[in-house]
Amino acid sequence: MVKKLKKHLFPIAKFFFDKYTSKQRKFTFEGITIQMHEDVFPPKFTLSTKILLEYLKPLELADTSFLELGCGSGIISLFAASKGANVTASDINQTALDLLKEASEENNIPLQIVHSDLFENLSNQTFDYIIINPPYYPKTPQNVKEHAWFCGEDFEYFEKLFQQLPNHVAKHTWMILSEDCDIERIKNIAQKNQLSFELILEKTVVKEKNYIFRLQKPS
Repeated sequence: MVKKLKKHLFPIAKFFFDKYTSKQRKFTFEGITIQMHEDVFPPKFTLSTKILLEYLKPLELADTSFLELGCGSGIISLFAASKGANVTASDINQTALDLLKEASEENNIPLQIVHSDLFENLSNQTFDYIIINPPYYPKTPQNVKEHAWFCGEDFEYFEKLFQQLPNHVAKHTWMILSEDCDIERIKNIAQKNQLSFELILEKTVVKEKNYIFRLQKPS
């Protein structure tokens, strides 16, 4: 019942996200400040981004290679880079990447920024860490902005991701998902592509359970 209610409330919540970010506003984490934008996934209100940031806090990332696949605002990439990781931030949204380039310069935190649809322009690269905060609402995105929210009516995002991921999967390949999404269907698509899910964190915030999974190939 709660899950269905949240699903119905999502368009309303998204409307207020868009209205809030239509004005110039900033978001700061651990001294790193980014400019929010109405066409970019908003870290200020999304639980998943904050959970991932807190999970990364105690990790020793110096000199590791780190990919944020679908970086959105890029705050996770900037934070990882501030901890000494060699970071690649990729996204399909050019507006997000342009703003991240500005934030990288303003915060004096260098990283590599790549325009890529999943691994399309990352085919020859490997990483120690891959972080994925995916879209999971089953609806066809109508523009680049909506790719941050919707995975397609038939979960096309996950079909494509899990076809590509076995060629890139790292020791630390993490995906965050909410109880609001169809986790079993997502797991089934992964399993079809020889990938398994291992739960490494469960966190409840505002009565919503979120999970970080490690994605692995069979040993």
